[in-house]
Amino acid sequence: MKGVFVTGSNTGVGKTTVAIEIVRHISQTRVVKVRKPVETNCEPSDQNYIPKDAVALSAACQKQEALEKVCPYCFEIEASAELASADSGVKLTLDDLVSACKHDVDESFVLVEGAGGLYSPIAEAALNVDLAIELQLPLLIVIRDELGAISQALLTLEAAKNNNLTVACVILNVVESNNLSNKKALAAYTETPVVSFYQGDLETFCLEIEKLV
Repeated sequence: MKGVFVTGSNTGVGKTTVAIEIVRHISQTRVVKVRKPVETNCEPSDQNYIPKDAVALSAACQKQEALEKVCPYCFEIEASAELASADSGVKLTLDDLVSACKHDVDESFVLVEGAGGLYSPIAEAALNVDLAIELQLPLLIVIRDELGAISQALLTLEAAKNNNLTVACVILNVVESNNLSNKKALAAYTETPVVSFYQGDLETFCLEIEKLV
């Protein structure tokens, strides 16, 4: 299995926004498949739920797949995947998620997006980091570029190191312009590449990511 695992320091840091642009760019030269194996806070629709992030990720691919392949486990309540599945009466295991990520990917480049941060619960007695360990894909760690970003990034990098995971890069998501110089400051504390994501200059971001993945 080849590809990347997109994770972050927390929920709401912009993992999906960043992942969409990566998928769009890589899809120009490679067959890319996306997997968001579980999503919570989904919108009810008839007897099903609409996983908004998975829908957006799938739309970024050149070739569309059935949404059931992209995100087979969808839950309505806004909570960790572990809690949301239990609340729905579903026994969601780590093996279920691993199988969902590997299903029908063949030789494609696979972008897997986790749910929440690296240490967020994602299945019964399992964290996102456990899924990353099973998949053994390089991590793309998304951090919101704000006050506290350096601490968040270093803590997540330490977690990855402690679990013998490879990190392709840290992505600082510049949601709002600031003068914090987090990219330069973070580079002084880690040898891991640090890339800025800014909607106003996606070309530079995509070229940097292409070299790393």
